[in-house]
Amino acid sequence: MITSFPHLSSDTMPFTNQSIRKFMKRMYLMLLLTAPLFALSQKDSARKNQHNTIGIGLKAGLNFSNVTNASSINASHETGFNAGIFISPPHKIIGSRTEIYFSRQGFGYGSDSSGGKATNDYIMLAQMMSIRITKWVEIMFGAQTGYMISAKVDTTSKTGNATIDNMLSYYNRFDYGFGAGIEVHPIMGLIVGARYCLSLNQLYKTPDYSQVGNGGAISSFSPDLNLKNNVVQLYLGWQF
Repeated sequence: MITSFPHLSSDTMPFTNQSIRKFMKRMYLMLLLTAPLFALSQKDSARKNQHNTIGIGLKAGLNFSNVTNASSINASHETGFNAGIFISPPHKIIGSRTEIYFSRQGFGYGSDSSGGKATNDYIMLAQMMSIRITKWVEIMFGAQTGYMISAKVDTTSKTGNATIDNMLSYYNRFDYGFGAGIEVHPIMGLIVGARYCLSLNQLYKTPDYSQVGNGGAISSFSPDLNLKNNVVQLYLGWQF
């Protein structure tokens, strides 16, 4: 038995070609309007999820310092500290870091007739380039310069009075060199770093002994040697 169905006219069909075309046009226009909004929302979400949006940070740590070309004075390492601020704009692979920090460094010495340690305080300005090798690890290298703000030899001679301040006439107050190191960013803004800094300028200059007064503020052998600072820094930091 064959059953026939009544003829369906275009008026009774639920979807026509014209209605489908109108629907597709509306969907297309909706996509055109919502796509930029969706892209902006994704960009804003990524920006919120990225912690280092400002790039300003603090760092502090230990210095393990010595001088080069100092075998004749039996130079030894001395422990100091460093602390300062930095700015490092957010970057994906290659970035920059500008730092200004305080650095206490020096060396121990000994000879047949005397021994002790020299401690020098600097204000340092460093300009580093950083290369991100993984999501959490960066290598850094660059140049730095410093200005000596105080000097101390042994425990009795330090800057602060007219006689002892003449000791600074032995030093090259300005220092310059380069540094290289590695940083790990384990979580949020935390930074764990290590850096080696080597000076290119001599620590001491040939002094004018007529200006030293009765002398004795610094070991007599030091100005005659080509001594240069070298420092290993270990530090922690936080980048906002």
